[in-house]
Amino acid sequence: MSAPVLPAAAALPALPHWEETPADLRAAIREIKAALRARIAASGRTVEEVFAVVEARIRAEVDEITAARARGEQIWPVIEYADIEAGTVSAEQLALLRRRGCLVVRGHFARAQALQWDRDIVEYVDSNRFFENYRGPGDDFFGSVGSKPEIYPIYWSHAQMQARQSDRMARVQAFLNGLWKHESEGERWFDPHRDSLYPDRIRRRPEGADSGGLGTHLDPGTLDLWMTEAYQKAFRHLFDGSVEQYDPWDAAYRTAGPQYPGSTMCSAFRTFQGWTALSDMDHDQGVLHTVPIPAAMAYLMLRPLLPDVPDDDMCGVTVNQVFPAGEKWHPLLMRALSGIPDVRAGDSVWWHCDMIHSVAPVTDQKGWGNVMYIPAAPWCPRNETYAASVREAFLTGSSPSDFPAEHYERGWDNRFQLDDLNDTGRRGLGLD
Repeated sequence: MSAPVLPAAAALPALPHWEETPADLRAAIREIKAALRARIAASGRTVEEVFAVVEARIRAEVDEITAARARGEQIWPVIEYADIEAGTVSAEQLALLRRRGCLVVRGHFARAQALQWDRDIVEYVDSNRFFENYRGPGDDFFGSVGSKPEIYPIYWSHAQMQARQSDRMARVQAFLNGLWKHESEGERWFDPHRDSLYPDRIRRRPEGADSGGLGTHLDPGTLDLWMTEAYQKAFRHLFDGSVEQYDPWDAAYRTAGPQYPGSTMCSAFRTFQGWTALSDMDHDQGVLHTVPIPAAMAYLMLRPLLPDVPDDDMCGVTVNQVFPAGEKWHPLLMRALSGIPDVRAGDSVWWHCDMIHSVAPVTDQKGWGNVMYIPAAPWCPRNETYAASVREAFLTGSSPSDFPAEHYERGWDNRFQLDDLNDTGRRGLGLD
């Protein structure tokens, strides 16, 4: 069925400001839901019919994953870095990666290199009396994990920047970006071979730690996914009668528009979220889990429009909180939640930017659980805009604007400096 040309009256309402009152926000949600239902109805289909298409697709994938898990099979694809470098990743591996949307890269960095980076970070924070000056978690969400601290608000260590601008990181990022359709609708949405070096934090969870983990959630946005013009276009097939054409790997319209303002926003477009292991971690020691179904985003986007959800509720999605997922509204998806395999220092872990993920709780952790968060954030208009603020943060040692304004590193003389950038680093910060 081709997408209809909708009349002007079917245009969606303007995005309200997040500072408005709860009553205003509830009214805006009712308005956007009514407009989306009208858009679907204008296509000649009902919300229930469109959701049934998505649900059948997702149920088949959930059943496949749960059956594979029952057979004792590893759910997460695992690919050797050497195969990525040599271009010898098999067609079967690529097909599984696209289906599951997540990946462990074995041997991304030498284990000795990763362990040295871990030691370097300890020296970096100790030399600057970080723990004596630590003021507590600036981020309520990550503060819930319960370590003191577990998430270090550190961005500009030599270890982090060396990993971000390394050839090995650039090669894996380009490989992952290549899974996406970066040219469509007559536009080139991003450059798969250039990353924007999106700066993020460090996690160091000590041996013996008790951690509450992080609940199932998503990070691509909140109400902006329904309410901003760019995302209305990105998810157009879900609401215009052509749901069968929805492709979670199509970057169309995702790389230009802003997110809904708030304290949980990510200003950059990330094809994949990711981290690099700085310690060995067993699969049962409070590790990352995902619902390894990229297309599940369609389920999440349509679910609030069903009649069992109150008209002023988006299945719990609101501003200034991460996008929640759970048993109340998404029990089918929760059946597929699957953890990473054992990883060693130097391996990296990646998951599609739309995917539900969580971190399992752990009691008396065996071994350290240390990672550097480094995503794939290809160069595009949205990331180029954010790069301007990143450059300023880098030059001044400030916390990047997407994160709490803690600014621990401003006076740290041994942070990574402008002269330490290589060509990849300079391009990633928009300096060349």
